[in-house]
Amino acid sequence: MLKGLRDLESGADSVEALLVQVGAPKLRSLGIDLRTDASAASPEHRLYARLSADEAGSAHSRYNALVRRLVSFERALACASR
Repeated sequence: MLKGLRDLESGADSVEALLVQVGAPKLRSLGIDLRTDASAASPEHRLYARLSADEAGSAHSRYNALVRRLVSFERALACASR
């Protein structure tokens, strides 16, 4: 997640930055200050499209694995902030 946060802050359009954008609402509610991005419309679709462009055959499984990692991070952060 740290790479995604750094990439998002620097304006890089990486897979990690897109994943952070997917989780932005929850991450903000957990206290993480995220830079707002006007191009952040449909980060889920943009992430999937990026994964498909890299390797179409594994895009679905890679997308699901990334989202599971995001959810795990969000849950750990929620537990740590209690």
